[in-house]
Amino acid sequence: MLQELKPGLTGTAETVVRETNTALAMGSGSLHVFATPSMIALMEQAACNAVAACLDEKSTSVGTFVNITHDAATGMGKKVTLTAVEGRKLVFEITAADEDKQIGKGTHERFIVNKEKFMAKLG
Repeated sequence: MLQELKPGLTGTAETVVRETNTALAMGSGSLHVFATPSMIALMEQAACNAVAACLDEKSTSVGTFVNITHDAATGMGKKVTLTAVEGRKLVFEITAADEDKQIGKGTHERFIVNKEKFMAKLG
């Protein structure tokens, strides 16, 4: 049985800052610090994890909007909380933190879609 899709679902994702996810490696800066694109990808991963138990094998979620701030340069651990559900639209309030402080925050929206129908539109 699938879990009910409702406000309050949470998901997490973690990574360690490595050469491959730094601003220098991602082309988003010239320093060896956690890259903003890497932080956004991790936020999306946490959002996906939050709804994974609610989706059947024919469904998935797709990201449609990200509005974040990247407030500090550091390593990551993050928690994502689902704050609203409007039909197929999911709105997440997201925070990112390392062991010492919050390093980012924002809003991320996703929509639940049928995989086959979604991919058929690309052809």
